[in-house]
Formats: sequence, C-alpha cells, structure tokens
Amino acid sequence: MFVIQIPVLEKILRTLLVYVTIVILFRLVGKRDLATFNTFDFVVIFLLSNVVQNAIIGNDDSLSGGVIGAAVLVVINSAFNRWLAASPRASRVLQGKPTTIIEDGHFIKSALRRLALRPAEIDHAIRVQNGDDVSEIGNGRMEPSGQLVLSLKPAEQSATKGDVAHLNARLDSIDAALAALAH
Repeated sequence: MFVIQIPVLEKILRTLLVYVTIVILFRLVGKRDLATFNTFDFVVIFLLSNVVQNAIIGNDDSLSGGVIGAAVLVVINSAFNRWLAASPRASRVLQGKPTTIIEDGHFIKSALRRLALRPAEIDHAIRVQNGDDVSEIGNGRMEPSGQLVLSLKPAEQSATKGDVAHLNARLDSIDAALAALAH
C-alpha cells in the first residue's frame, strides 16, 4: 500500500510529461473548449483523466505513488500559472491572444468557425450578461481563458449617475432660462 513500485524520479518525469502534453493539446484545440463545456467536452475530460492515469502512475498502484503524482501535478500547475503571470511572452505563446467574435452588433463568422462556436452559444452568453441581442454589442471577444467579454454599443448602455446628474443640471438651466423669460 505504501511501497512505491516505480522510482520517484520516474514518477515525477512521467507526471511532468503528461501535464505538458495535455497543456499542448488544449492549446492546439483552442479557447472554445475552455469557454463552454458541453456534454461531449465533459465526456472527453473524464475519459482523458482515465487514459493518462497509467501514463502517470505506470504499474504503481500504491497510495504513496498516487500522492506523489497528485503533488507533482499541483506543484507543476502552480509553477506554470506563476510563470504565465510573470511572463507576458510565455502567456501570449502558450495561452494565445483574444479573438474578436462580434463587431458592431454582428458575428464574425470566420472567428466563430475557427473557435468552433455556434451563434446560439454566444446568444446565451449575451443574455447571461444582461444583453438582449447581438445587435446591442459593439465589440465581443473571446479571451485566451475562454471568457467572453462583451462591450455594449454606447446607445445600449445604461445611464450612469453622472449622466443623470448632467441631465438634471441641464434641466435646471433650462428651467432657469424659462423662468427668466417669463419675467
């Protein structure tokens, strides 16, 4: 149960290689898989974990071997995330750049095809972010993290307290001008 059946260094190297391989695969597949998981994506994730399990642990089914593999994964992931946060170049190369998918209220069909996104998925995201329709969106982009960032057209944006205060000041000046004319 506690006897490690393969050398610790081999287990660390196996875990590192599998981690890097999966990172590369997800980078090649693109942002879409990170943005919206559908049923098929969940099936792939579940099966992927089972497929790579033996590549990480090999013949070692000991508790200690599993703990070492898990610890190495967590440490690698933490180091990787810190590196990406510290290096804009590494982040750009490994995570990519944002992709504009909506401009001036219209989908950019070539970008949607490249990301394997359907307009219906984006319509749902627009409604979740309190929009009614793609025509209200000035700009929409898919971030490397898979997050959809939308900017409403100026005419579709809600009034701010500053806008209301400005309108009230204008109304007050109009009222004052009308009162002066009445005298």
